[in-house]
Amino acid sequence: MKARLGFLLVIGCVVPATADTLYKCTTAEGRIVYTNQKVPGNCLVVSQDKPVSTFSPPPMKPRQATPADFPRVESAQQRSRDAERRTILEQELANEVRMLEAARKNLQEQEAIIAPEDRIMGGGVNLARREERLRELREKVQLHERNIEALKKELANLK
Repeated sequence: MKARLGFLLVIGCVVPATADTLYKCTTAEGRIVYTNQKVPGNCLVVSQDKPVSTFSPPPMKPRQATPADFPRVESAQQRSRDAERRTILEQELANEVRMLEAARKNLQEQEAIIAPEDRIMGGGVNLARREERLRELREKVQLHERNIEALKKELANLK
């Protein structure tokens, strides 16, 4: 009997039930069971002749109005703040462009030479060490490129 009740409970949770009558029963052990047959215990009719889902959507929180004492900003002051923000973002963008150019130039110079730490005994080149050194320079270039892209998006979002 316990296995049957457990099975019905699992089926009720996984698949929407459709039956002539659906009961919500509390067994003698205190378990709640949904079934289409009355079982011994306290049973209530949940549904008749319509599909029932065991999952309900979460309750919606009502939107709260803005409090009367909430600080408000005058439109002229907001425009001033927006203009200041735009100026700061444009300055940051110009700085990132300069740093990107310097990083690219440094990368090109380092790619063209073989540094002393790249050399191995016998006059050869340790390619793994060289690639590691150049990888760090490439990552700096990519970092500045990502920063520029993010700043451009931020500027585009300004009104």
